[in-house]
Amino acid sequence: MRIAGDEDRLTSGRRRRPFSAALKATRDVIVDLSELHFADSSLMVDLACLAQRLRAQGRTLWLSGAQPNVRTLIETVGLHRLPAVRVAGPRPALA
Repeated sequence: MRIAGDEDRLTSGRRRRPFSAALKATRDVIVDLSELHFADSSLMVDLACLAQRLRAQGRTLWLSGAQPNVRTLIETVGLHRLPAVRVAGPRPALA
Protein backbone atom coordinates (compact mmCIF):
# COMPACT_ATOMS: atom_id res chain seq x y z
CA MET A 1 0.00 0.00 0.00
CA ARG A 2 1.22 3.52 -0.71
CA ILE A 3 0.26 6.66 1.21
CA ALA A 4 1.29 9.89 -0.51
CA GLY A 5 0.77 13.62 -0.36
CA ASP A 6 -0.85 15.08 2.73
CA GLU A 7 -2.96 13.02 5.14
CA ASP A 8 -5.07 14.44 7.91
CA ARG A 9 -8.49 14.11 9.47
CA LEU A 10 -10.16 15.58 6.37
CA THR A 11 -8.64 12.93 4.08
CA SER A 12 -9.34 9.98 6.37
CA GLY A 13 -12.26 8.79 4.23
CA ARG A 14 -10.00 7.92 1.32
CA ARG A 15 -8.00 5.58 3.56
CA ARG A 16 -10.90 3.26 4.32
CA ARG A 17 -10.90 1.22 1.12
CA PRO A 18 -7.12 0.55 0.99
CA PHE A 19 -7.06 -0.26 4.71
CA SER A 20 -9.95 -2.71 4.28
CA ALA A 21 -8.09 -4.35 1.40
CA ALA A 22 -4.97 -4.62 3.60
CA LEU A 23 -6.95 -6.56 6.17
CA LYS A 24 -7.70 -9.19 3.53
CA ALA A 25 -4.02 -9.71 2.75
CA THR A 26 -2.61 -13.14 3.44
CA ARG A 27 0.82 -11.88 4.52
CA ASP A 28 2.43 -8.88 6.20
CA VAL A 29 1.36 -5.47 4.92
CA ILE A 30 3.96 -2.97 3.73
CA VAL A 31 3.00 0.71 3.68
CA ASP A 32 5.21 2.88 1.45
CA LEU A 33 5.38 6.32 3.06
CA SER A 34 8.15 7.70 0.82
CA GLU A 35 5.81 10.15 -0.93
CA LEU A 36 3.94 11.20 2.22
CA HIS A 37 4.84 14.84 2.90
CA PHE A 38 2.54 15.63 5.82
CA ALA A 39 0.51 13.55 8.25
CA ASP A 40 -1.38 14.28 11.43
CA SER A 41 -2.25 12.06 14.34
CA SER A 42 -5.42 10.78 12.61
CA LEU A 43 -3.27 8.78 10.21
CA MET A 44 -1.24 7.41 13.11
CA VAL A 45 -4.43 6.28 14.86
CA ASP A 46 -5.66 4.60 11.66
CA LEU A 47 -2.31 2.84 11.21
CA ALA A 48 -2.36 1.72 14.85
CA CYS A 49 -5.85 0.26 14.42
CA LEU A 50 -4.77 -1.48 11.23
CA ALA A 51 -1.72 -2.91 12.98
CA GLN A 52 -3.83 -4.18 15.87
CA ARG A 53 -6.22 -5.96 13.53
CA LEU A 54 -3.34 -7.41 11.49
CA ARG A 55 -1.68 -8.66 14.69
CA ALA A 56 -4.89 -10.50 15.60
CA GLN A 57 -4.47 -12.31 12.26
CA GLY A 58 -0.80 -13.08 12.89
CA ARG A 59 0.59 -10.45 10.55
CA THR A 60 2.78 -7.36 10.84
CA LEU A 61 2.46 -3.81 9.51
CA TRP A 62 5.70 -2.59 7.93
CA LEU A 63 6.18 1.17 7.51
CA SER A 64 8.74 1.98 4.85
CA GLY A 65 10.40 5.12 3.53
CA ALA A 66 9.02 7.66 5.99
CA GLN A 67 10.41 11.15 5.51
CA PRO A 68 12.05 12.67 8.62
CA ASN A 69 9.00 14.68 9.71
CA VAL A 70 6.70 11.66 9.33
CA ARG A 71 9.22 9.40 11.08
CA THR A 72 9.33 11.88 13.96
CA LEU A 73 5.53 11.80 14.22
CA ILE A 74 5.55 7.97 14.20
CA GLU A 75 8.03 8.00 17.07
CA THR A 76 6.36 10.84 18.98
CA VAL A 77 3.01 9.03 19.12
CA GLY A 78 4.73 5.69 19.82
CA LEU A 79 3.40 3.87 16.77
CA HIS A 80 6.79 2.22 16.27
CA ARG A 81 6.48 0.60 19.71
CA LEU A 82 3.34 -1.39 18.93
CA PRO A 83 3.96 -5.15 18.77
CA ALA A 84 2.74 -5.52 15.17
CA VAL A 85 4.53 -2.47 13.74
CA ARG A 86 7.98 -2.47 12.18
CA VAL A 87 9.62 0.63 10.73
CA ALA A 88 12.00 -0.09 7.87
CA GLY A 89 14.83 2.33 7.31
CA PRO A 90 17.51 4.13 9.27
CA ARG A 91 17.65 4.27 13.05
CA PRO A 92 14.90 6.20 14.82
CA ALA A 93 15.21 9.98 14.72
CA LEU A 94 14.49 10.21 18.45
CA ALA A 95 16.80 8.30 20.74
